[in-house]
Amino acid sequence: MRKKIVAGNWKMNLTLPEGRTLVDGILSGLPTLNESRQVVIAPPYTHLTQTGEQLDEYEHIYLGAQNCASETSGAYTGEVSAAMLQSAGVQYVIIGHSERREYFNEDDALLARKVEQALATDMQVIFCCGESLEIRDANAQNEYVEKQLKSALFHLGDLLMKRIVIAYEPIWAIGTGRTASTAQAQDMHEHIRRVVANQYTPLLADEMTILYGGSCKPSNAAELFACPDVDGGLIGGASLKAEDFLGIVNAMMGL
Repeated sequence: MRKKIVAGNWKMNLTLPEGRTLVDGILSGLPTLNESRQVVIAPPYTHLTQTGEQLDEYEHIYLGAQNCASETSGAYTGEVSAAMLQSAGVQYVIIGHSERREYFNEDDALLARKVEQALATDMQVIFCCGESLEIRDANAQNEYVEKQLKSALFHLGDLLMKRIVIAYEPIWAIGTGRTASTAQAQDMHEHIRRVVANQYTPLLADEMTILYGGSCKPSNAAELFACPDVDGGLIGGASLKAEDFLGIVNAMMGL
């Protein structure tokens, strides 16, 4: 069964009191979720315990982290291991976000190790992929995204791959003044699913959740989520306002 997911990535925003208020606002308006319609909230590390406690009594809304270390433990000052996250109640980890790739020079080999660490601690991975403006303008986006998937994920066996959620980020349409159309989003999601089917099985690909990570808002969420291969969104700025985030969740629910 393919799950629909709306995941909120707070990035480096909000103090603890602000985070508590935001989560309270989300929970107060949250529709009834189910096994096939889920929500993930990924706050900064400092919020994990507080946010996890707030979510504890609610079903089908999960705690996520924005990153994890590529190593199990050791002298890696400032890093947080997958086991540490799992012990704090984290159930999903975002790996390979475009900002981590760009600002922290994370390459596919490093991301493959992070994926392994997260899966070894029984968490699920939201793996990000996507192309820059230069690559899009060269019409090389399909080959580029396929390489990202192959390099960081395709060493996994079928059972582990079933615990991967893919999030497509059209980097060229974020903060550039250009907008990705619904058709462009669907085309790439369809391509990703086809690549996964070719590597694994059509059934595994059909059941995989593929999220859209390109400036999804309450105003365009329903149109995006109506695409046959778009299974929800990885939400940035709109996840910082309860009303906006709930609008996107309601679009996923068909409300």
